[in-house]
This record gives sequence, C-alpha cells and structure tokens, in this order.
Amino acid sequence: MIANGPNQEIIAVADIGGTHARFALARVGRDIRPELGEPMVLRTADYPDLGAAFGAFVAKLDVRPRRGSFALACPIRGEKLKFTNNPWTLRPASLAGEIGLDEVRLLNDFGAVGHAAAKADPRDFTHICGPNRPPPHAGVSSILGPGTGLGVAQLIRDGDAYRVVETEGGHIDFAPHDAFEDGLLARLREKFGRVSIERVLSGPGLAEIFSAMPGAPAQRPADPALWAAAISGADEIARAALQKFCLCLGAVAGDLALVHGAEAVILAGGLAPRFAPMLTAFGFADRFRAKGRYRETMSNIPVWMITHPQPGLFGAAAAFTP
Repeated sequence: MIANGPNQEIIAVADIGGTHARFALARVGRDIRPELGEPMVLRTADYPDLGAAFGAFVAKLDVRPRRGSFALACPIRGEKLKFTNNPWTLRPASLAGEIGLDEVRLLNDFGAVGHAAAKADPRDFTHICGPNRPPPHAGVSSILGPGTGLGVAQLIRDGDAYRVVETEGGHIDFAPHDAFEDGLLARLREKFGRVSIERVLSGPGLAEIFSAMPGAPAQRPADPALWAAAISGADEIARAALQKFCLCLGAVAGDLALVHGAEAVILAGGLAPRFAPMLTAFGFADRFRAKGRYRETMSNIPVWMITHPQPGLFGAAAAFTP
C-alpha cells in the first residue's frame, strides 16, 4: 500500500489495451518519480466496458482515489472514443462521473510509454544495438512496440523539459523487403485489403507470418501457444516465423527513425521484452541499418528497450505529475 506525502497525491492509473486492462494506485508529486502500487490485470473480454473493469479494481481498495490518469489504446480525439483492438467505447466528457472520480486525464497508450521513457530510471533500459549510449537528453527518440497492436510515439527532449507526440504510426503501410515478405503482403492483401504494419508486427501478426511459412500446417496454434512455441524454440516453424517478425521489426524501427529524425529508438510494448535476447541473433540490427545510402547514419543510432515492468501505468502516472 502506498501513502500520501507532503505535496503528493494518490491517484488511480490505468493502461487499457486490446487484451488487458491494467489498474494501480500511484503516488505522484512535482519533485518525485512516480511510485506504483501493486497492479491489477484484468482481461478486457471479461468486462462489458471500462467502467465495469474499473469498478472491479476499486472494489478491492481500502482508500478510493479522487483523480485518475488513464492510458488508452486508441486515438484521444472526439466526443466518443473507440478502442482499436477491443469493443469498448467511452465518452471523455462523462467518464469521470460515470466511474466515481472527480477528474480523469486521458492519453494514448504509447503516449504513456513516451512519458515512461522520459522519467524511468536508467536501469529500466536494456541496450539492443547501435552505440551504447543513453537516449539523448536533447533531441528526438522514436518509440515503438508490438502488443495486441503496434504502438508508435515520439519523445522530444530539451534537458529536463520534454514533450510526447502521440501517433498512429502503427497503421502506416507494410513495405516488404524480400521475396517472402512480398508473398506475405499478397496473402494479407487478399485477407484485409489494405495492409498496415500492425497486421504483421503485433500479437496476431506472428500467426499471419507463421501461416505463410513453407511447411506450415493448415491449422495454426492459438496465438498464446504460438508465441510460447516460437520463443522457447519448441516448434521450428514458429521459431522461424519469429525470426521473420524480428526482421520486420528492425525494418520498421529504422523507417520510423528516419521519418522522425530520431537520435535514438526505444522499443516497448507487451511482447518485445519476451524475445529481446533474440533480436540481435535474428537480424534486427542488420535490417534496422539496411537503409541504402543512410546505412552509416543508422549505424550511429542507439536502440534501447524499456524494461520497466509496467511502462503504461508508470507513464500514465508520469503524465499526470505537475
């Protein structure tokens, strides 16, 4: 249990994705790094809406907070918000009253990861490739990561001051790099019409890659079992599909770094930490650098992974801090 201190406040924080809704209490204040209480993780499919899930969370609390900061996997625009990868909808203007809070601040889920990257402890980062120097204290960092979807944001720093730019970069077009990816694009185009990079670089995306692999069975495993087999190496085709996934992730990370004018790239998301040790062996760095005349430029961009156990919740708390 966390408690208030001088000039500090206990708030409710949430990180709502396509598959899971995470809630916690957080202690925030102007001169402290946010401190999280024990998170509660719920399956979105088990609740009809955000209000019901939040109600299950507060029912377990001894003290009810009055304000909140919620990170949502959808664009934060308009009078009605619809989550990209789950059926929930909400109206920002009435949300606080509906769930019993005085105020709720809303931000995009990967916007929250941007705030987490800005305020996390340096020990919460793992070096992936490129120069082994920390993300810049002045300049742009590109942030991306696969989960139920693919999140993308920018972190723009100027010393201690910073700004997070929320984007829907996961929905730009998928660009193949080789013959296998040409075939993957053709398969996905038949299925979806337009093919965004999220169709490939997400939890369900591994299954799409797996189905396109030579020798893949007609009936593929369920997504959780497929990911487990790919990461453990228990299934050779699943493992090979994960290598293709890492190659595509490297290519997209490099593309976004070029688009953003980034001086560093930060990987995040619900899936990437699970296979972080495999990124280098599976060609992520080579594909990240493979930008033709800009290869040398890409070689000088460090890539890090944020390893904080709850970056969305931590970032929601960090975004609330005055």
